[in-house]
Amino acid sequence: MLWYRSFLEGLSLSAATINLHLSAIRRLADEAAESGWLSPELAIGVRRVKGVKRLGRRIGNWLTGDQAQELLSAIHQSTLRDRRDGAVLGLLIGCGLRRSEAVNLRVDQLQSRENHWVIVDMVGKGGRLRTVPVPVWCKALIDAWLWGLVAGGKVFRRISKSGAWQDVGVTTDAVWCAVKRYATRIGFEHLAPHDLRRTCARLAIQREVNLSRFNFA
Repeated sequence: MLWYRSFLEGLSLSAATINLHLSAIRRLADEAAESGWLSPELAIGVRRVKGVKRLGRRIGNWLTGDQAQELLSAIHQSTLRDRRDGAVLGLLIGCGLRRSEAVNLRVDQLQSRENHWVIVDMVGKGGRLRTVPVPVWCKALIDAWLWGLVAGGKVFRRISKSGAWQDVGVTTDAVWCAVKRYATRIGFEHLAPHDLRRTCARLAIQREVNLSRFNFA
């Protein structure tokens, strides 16, 4: 059971998804033990494996247009981590990506279609494919991160404690930490990655602000 949890974590799944899988395995082990197909000792061992700790809590938060712009403006672009995290936040706000979608995004998915940048073949929940438009300012943030570093494969890579680039993909927790880092910098509390997805949807639906006109200076 521990190896299975480690396997799921290696897929960069969210804590909620991992815990859902583990819960299903626990129920299966209980039913197998009741039917005599699995020893009670093994079933108890399965149940002892704890789920993944979920960072933060669901609060259904979102930002106004001015607050979203303030968050983007907190990106100084002075370090590799800043440039990477700036591109991550740009995709969450400007494109409404889930954090799992951001960490699994590949360079080849960024394509120019009819003079506009888009993310092609984005796989959402239920395996549904969609094409996501990318605002110019968001593409600029991605380019600032990719320049001279990433030529192919996943867009986002880890940064060591010393600030060096590593050829290893980031996890969904890294996206969480990036959002919290910049939100704290400008005094926003209880802001989660999915809140930025909500922000994108809210601004688009209410047309409070034209996302294509955001900047990150």
